[in-house]
Amino acid sequence: MSAATVSVQLRGPQAAIMPTQRLMTAAILVKQQAPLVVADTVQIPALGVGQVLVKIGASGICGKQLEEISGRRGVDAFLPHLLGHEGAGVVCEVGPGVRKVKPGDHVVLHWMKGSGIDSVTPQFQWNGTAVNAGWVTTFSEYTIASENRVTPIPSDVRFDVACLLGCAVTTGLGIVLNNAALKPAQSIGVFGVGGVGLNVIQGAALVNAYPIVAIDRYSHKLEQARAFGATHTFNAIERETKTLLQEMTGGRPFDVAVDTTGHTSVRELAYHLTSHTGITVFAGVPHHEDRITIDSFPLHFGRRIVGSHGGDTRPDIDIPRAIQLYQRGKLKLDEQITHRFPLQDINRAIELVQQGQAARCVITMA
Repeated sequence: MSAATVSVQLRGPQAAIMPTQRLMTAAILVKQQAPLVVADTVQIPALGVGQVLVKIGASGICGKQLEEISGRRGVDAFLPHLLGHEGAGVVCEVGPGVRKVKPGDHVVLHWMKGSGIDSVTPQFQWNGTAVNAGWVTTFSEYTIASENRVTPIPSDVRFDVACLLGCAVTTGLGIVLNNAALKPAQSIGVFGVGGVGLNVIQGAALVNAYPIVAIDRYSHKLEQARAFGATHTFNAIERETKTLLQEMTGGRPFDVAVDTTGHTSVRELAYHLTSHTGITVFAGVPHHEDRITIDSFPLHFGRRIVGSHGGDTRPDIDIPRAIQLYQRGKLKLDEQITHRFPLQDINRAIELVQQGQAARCVITMA
């Protein structure tokens, strides 16, 4: 049974969004390096203190989910569990103590902490098996999120657009504005222009950086990077990156170099191409066994390395601000979405993202 039908126990606007018999369809990570299991009999538990029940409208697919599926950070001790950490939807019900949102509110779901209660994590049931979840999950028709992982948004913002603000957009902008504090006319190199990298480029264009250099393995991603503000692009497969970048900058390294890939050789190259007074931002997550080798001497004279944690995003401030930029035509969101899939086809969507064929791939709920 799916959660698509209407509860007859409620009246008012929330009646149309409450699950019947508290059942839902969800994509479950049962085993690493295997497809997700899409099940339609997942039981939704009663809400605890600080928890919010949300009917998901749309969810993005981030690199973090690919890492969890592949085991990039090691053995997963919480299987089986739900996935997804950027989404948007409508509040159905709130637990004790919740003051930030109410039933009927439209919200963005995000993994970075905002204001409100940091609740315990929920546990779902599926065919007699406990299914774990974090403070926010989004690969399901409904979710239970902690109050501090939801931010209210205007009801006229589409869910497929709003879900991008849960991670990719705010992380990319945060890397530019918070981690790197990029200034006008400073140079920036972005290694990997997927969901986060594309928004690093967009953020760099907003502050009038120059040059803005996009480096990737896929020509279609580099073409999109130009549309988002990249002034120069380089295909890392077709030509030798280090030499070309040095030629392009006249031998001057970058004021800011951002790695979104997490690959050892790329992280080392990004650091190598950072100026002696510049900043290297590591945004990509490395394999749990990988280590990098760098010359640490420049760190004594001003060069810095920053490990980005969601771009130091402040959801209560940065999500509304991003929406204002979008509504004023200053922030590209619609243009980032290259593919849309229903929840039943989520494994196909994940496969496209893994193959580098999608910019932002959105899962839309019925």
